[in-house]
Amino acid sequence: MALAVCAIIGVFFLGMGGYALGAPAALIRPFGIQLTEPPARYEVRAVYGGFGVAMAVVLAVAALDLGSLRSGIMVAVGAALAGMAVGRILSALLDERTAFYPNWFYCGVEAIGATALFLAA
Repeated sequence: MALAVCAIIGVFFLGMGGYALGAPAALIRPFGIQLTEPPARYEVRAVYGGFGVAMAVVLAVAALDLGSLRSGIMVAVGAALAGMAVGRILSALLDERTAFYPNWFYCGVEAIGATALFLAA
């Protein structure tokens, strides 16, 4: 079970990270954000791209079960996903309502991913 959870969520992170590194403006466009300046593209490549690829790498380490790292990695990545979901929920309390996609869709993906990682850890 842990192997499958790490693999599925790792592929998700790798896809997101690769997309952000290659096409940062396209990745962020559904959120209504325009990346018109180089520093903005740097930020998306770093936060979405670099972070996504790094999460995919550590989940690959967890999937391979090298040493005794699996549970710690799964809890840490789960906590990161849970934090993202909580941030979206807090934003819903502080800001006006938004459409289901992209915010609530990704909140669901993050919450499901976090739960799966916590349960499989």
